[in-house]
Amino acid sequence: MLFTQSLKKNFQFRYVYHKGRSFANRRLVMYIIKNGTAENRLGISVSKKVGKSVVRSHVTRLIRESYRSMEAELKRGYDIVVIARVSCNEASYWEVRDSLRHLMKKHNFFCPEEAEKK
Repeated sequence: MLFTQSLKKNFQFRYVYHKGRSFANRRLVMYIIKNGTAENRLGISVSKKVGKSVVRSHVTRLIRESYRSMEAELKRGYDIVVIARVSCNEASYWEVRDSLRHLMKKHNFFCPEEAEKK
C-alpha cells in the first residue's frame, strides 16, 4: 500500500520553498526537493485569494485526490508542495488532475517504467 505523509509545519513548507525546484502552470505551482526518506510528503497550500473556506477546502480535496490517483507512478523520497492559484477555484477535478500531471512531467517525477506505458 502506498501512503504519502503530509507536510504540516510552517518550517517544512519554508524549507521546500527556499531549497526546492519549482514549476508552474495556469492553475498550480509545485515545489519539489529530496527528503532523504523512503516516502513522499505532500503539502498543499490554498490562499484566501482563491475563495472562502468552502472553496479552499474543495480545491485542497481536488489536489489531494489528483495526487492520490497518480501516486503509484511517482518516484519516492521527496517533499512536494502544491500551491493552488486563483484560477483553480472554478476548475473541475479533471482540469486539476491534468495540471498536476503536467507539473509532475515537468519535474520528471514519474518512474521510468511507468513513463514507457504512457
